[in-house]
Amino acid sequence: MSNNPLLEKSPHQYGAPAFDVIEEEHYLPAVKEAIKEARQNIKSIKENTDPASFENTVVALELSSEKLSTITGIFYNQLSAAGTDTLEALAQEIGPINAAFGNEVAQDSKLFERIKSVYNKRDKLTLTTEEKILLEDTYKGFVRGGALLNEKDKKRFKKISEELSKLHPAFANNVKKSSETFEMIIDNTDDLKGLPDNVIEMAQHMAEEKGHKGKWLFTLDYPSYVPFMTYADNRDLRQKIWNAFGNRAYEDQYDNCENIKNIVRLRDEKAKILGYTNHAEYILSERMAKTPQNVFDFLEKLRSSYKPAAEKELKELTDFSTKNGLADDIKPWDIAYYSEKQKQDLFGFSSEEFRPYFPLQETLDGVFDHFTKLLDLKFVPIKGIPTWHEDVQTFEVINQKNGESSGLLYADFFPRNGKKPGAWKTSYRDQGLTTDGMKKPIISIVCNFTKPTKDSPSLLSFDEVTTLLHEMGHAVHALCSDVTYSSQAGTNVLWDFVELPSQLQENWAYKEETLHNFARHYKTGQKIPKQLITKLNKSKNFGVGIFGLRQVGLGMLDMLWHTTDPDNIDDIANFEEEATRTTRLFPPMGGPASSAFSHIFAGGYSAGYYSYKWAEVLDADAFEAFEENGLYDLQTAESYKEQILSKGGSEKPEILYRKFRGRDADPDSLLRREGLLKQKTKKAI
Repeated sequence: MSNNPLLEKSPHQYGAPAFDVIEEEHYLPAVKEAIKEARQNIKSIKENTDPASFENTVVALELSSEKLSTITGIFYNQLSAAGTDTLEALAQEIGPINAAFGNEVAQDSKLFERIKSVYNKRDKLTLTTEEKILLEDTYKGFVRGGALLNEKDKKRFKKISEELSKLHPAFANNVKKSSETFEMIIDNTDDLKGLPDNVIEMAQHMAEEKGHKGKWLFTLDYPSYVPFMTYADNRDLRQKIWNAFGNRAYEDQYDNCENIKNIVRLRDEKAKILGYTNHAEYILSERMAKTPQNVFDFLEKLRSSYKPAAEKELKELTDFSTKNGLADDIKPWDIAYYSEKQKQDLFGFSSEEFRPYFPLQETLDGVFDHFTKLLDLKFVPIKGIPTWHEDVQTFEVINQKNGESSGLLYADFFPRNGKKPGAWKTSYRDQGLTTDGMKKPIISIVCNFTKPTKDSPSLLSFDEVTTLLHEMGHAVHALCSDVTYSSQAGTNVLWDFVELPSQLQENWAYKEETLHNFARHYKTGQKIPKQLITKLNKSKNFGVGIFGLRQVGLGMLDMLWHTTDPDNIDDIANFEEEATRTTRLFPPMGGPASSAFSHIFAGGYSAGYYSYKWAEVLDADAFEAFEENGLYDLQTAESYKEQILSKGGSEKPEILYRKFRGRDADPDSLLRREGLLKQKTKKAI
């Protein structure tokens, strides 16, 4: 064990993980050893002869599994960013072991008695707000972990948790593997018509990397899939790749249907054991939304605005496609293609016109400058920090207000085999108290952006720029954290509040004041033209009905998966067809979205996908403060940093928001921003 780098103190700055020496065979023994250490720490808490106190019980428990959390954090982050078959196999071992230990702690009656003792006298203790929150969260965590169950139910609860710990990574792995099996190789230049030169160049580069010289390769990775669907004239090929995307992990060797059934069945059983009606009720009892009915009401309100807007947009798009030569009825694989052409016709520009102004490195520097102006953070490239791949960049983040370090940031931008699709922020260590004192955070943003080729740098689409701002919004939430306990740091907030800091940042992507700081043509150095920014803003709400309806539909689907009796669900596709009946614009034509819906079946968004739209209401309302006072108004930005970012989960989110905004959020702010509602109201959510 002494030669296991996961169990040794890191020699690197910040205590950054020693990716230069960590090997796959280190993970399992390190997890087992860390559990052994954590058990000993917890034993010390239980055997303490002093009366249970906040410090000797609650804080001691907070620190008891520190090493285990660090090791499993590294493991699961690598599983997502650099997964291999060996890591996938290890996940099936480590998941149940870790889940079993978690259940062991949560159901330890002697430990719970000490926690309960402190909790019962909480009104007599002199505790700060964050101490009260930690005590309350710790107590609730035990109750939600089965501490009050009888022995029979505890045993079953433990078994369910272990099973789910295997099913969640298995689901994600199936999506990844199924996606990787699809390759569309093109050898006829006629089939490339309509595609921008940079997309063709990237496809040629990818084909050469796979040994297909003189051909072009398209995959289901977003930087490849999205441009093909948007620009390729060949409708049959658009349908082919659309079908492949829509059938990921469905009716192939990586089929997820049984995984879905098992996941929803076990989640439902687990919730019922704890006394809840269903999984959604269990989850939402610890969310801002509170109840499933509140979520359904929220989504229905949005649906009532998005559905007619989407139907109107589809009618206009159908008429446009007919005028432009589409003899057949418009189909889902035509939407992106004709939408792009319609947008060009209406607003006089193509989405691809933005790409030359967003070379990745210069855009990243510009986004960093944006956060320097807004939050007084400086991002300094740092050498000597090992990473998991040569593409990964590292930065030290400095708080310019006091000159102190705010933490370490990794940035991993390009797709590769073994890497999950999409984009996310994650943490290798949250800010807060450790056994060695207060520590700064170690944060990572992971994306799948357009790769550079031999002839051009990575050039981002506008959507990729907003994605970068989004994930950096999550990152600065963690990097600005200033709490005592790491379990409350940064993005460790109620799930329907977590997207506020990320989605808020996307608003600046549309502003000339922001874009003119960094958006320059990668060849000429020319600033992005003002008229192009004007056109962008005029088109901002183009297609908002169709996209909004899709998001509401996914939110509804998620809620129905987690409120429906699993015994009444037999066929995944049939269930989804009925669940999405009121939010679809087309009859089902591909596989069910559920088979690749990793957010809810492998991520943390079960009974929580609605939170994207919930947080959009908050971010629309919050950004109005910056529009009213100035995009980089120091007082507004400082209040936002102090009241929202720095506090993490150390205080209730609705209280933090009121402190920042001076009131609750206007529930109509989102629909008003999207042009679907004009009148301002005074109601609040």
